[in-house]
Amino acid sequence: MKIKYPPKVSLAQLPTPLQPLDRLSEAFSFPYGGPRLWVKRDDLTETAMSGNKLRKLEFIVAAAQQQHCDTLITCGGLQSNHCRATALVGARLGLQVQLVLRGPVESAAALDGNLLVDYLAGAEVAVYPAAQYQRELPSLLRHWQQHYAAKGHRALCIPTGGSDRLGLWGYLSGAEELLSDCRQHGFNPEHILCATGSGGTQAGLALGCYLQSAEILVTGYAVCDSAAYFQAKMRSDLADWAQHYNAAPIDPKRIEATVNDQYMGPGYGLAEEPVYRTITTLASLEGLLLDPVYTGKAFHGLLQDLQLGCYRGSKNLVFVHTGGHFGLFPHRQNFDFLLN
Repeated sequence: MKIKYPPKVSLAQLPTPLQPLDRLSEAFSFPYGGPRLWVKRDDLTETAMSGNKLRKLEFIVAAAQQQHCDTLITCGGLQSNHCRATALVGARLGLQVQLVLRGPVESAAALDGNLLVDYLAGAEVAVYPAAQYQRELPSLLRHWQQHYAAKGHRALCIPTGGSDRLGLWGYLSGAEELLSDCRQHGFNPEHILCATGSGGTQAGLALGCYLQSAEILVTGYAVCDSAAYFQAKMRSDLADWAQHYNAAPIDPKRIEATVNDQYMGPGYGLAEEPVYRTITTLASLEGLLLDPVYTGKAFHGLLQDLQLGCYRGSKNLVFVHTGGHFGLFPHRQNFDFLLN
């Protein structure tokens, strides 16, 4: 299907590579032989702004420019990849950036990882305790929008992870690119897999496959919240996308997307030792860096499911690496086992 895209600002280095993980596959004994594993390197969209958020921001920032906004306001955890990418995009394009971050507030004094980059990029940072953030986020965003309006600025508020009808375009386009990559390598994947933290990347991939008539199951490994939450969030975003862009009606039952919430561990931003060991394994076998918040959890879940035989009969699986390298470093203390 020919898709008419809205305007975007070119920020990412595209297309990103699609690479096999053959050394990893050789090192593990998966039941039934196991499928061939591939990784779509969206961690390479750009060195500093890297990751899946940049694909979404290309469309979001274009909309901000069309609306004559000079300020971007967005939100997330203290080590949010999306907030870091937004801060750098704003610096690159000469836009002010206000970040509304979720605490703990005392941790904000430790400049590390994504938070350090936020400050380096010149973003304004406001940190709130987790309970207040969860309870008052809409009003906090309105407060900062009104704050900038009072100073004569026009601000666009971007939701968590850039995951809404506008951000969906990033991975609708990404799905087109990925399917083209696979064809060039001579295969059609049975499954596409990714970390799911706000739902936008998975929803965009699933929508892209649907519109391309590709019978591929898109599975998200939840890093927070339940499968039911993400299924509802994706249905809502997809319906909003279809209505706003006058697209053909979407039957959610025909969009192949599922969420696995069995490997999120203690909660968002928290991981257990097996995840850190999976990160070490990927780095040592493939030179591929994952992070403990998103990709490390998701890939650990994938490996567990492969060992359980969950993907029996599949020939090719593609894992979308959504970035997050800066989020690795605040977890350095959890890699002490490397020194033993």
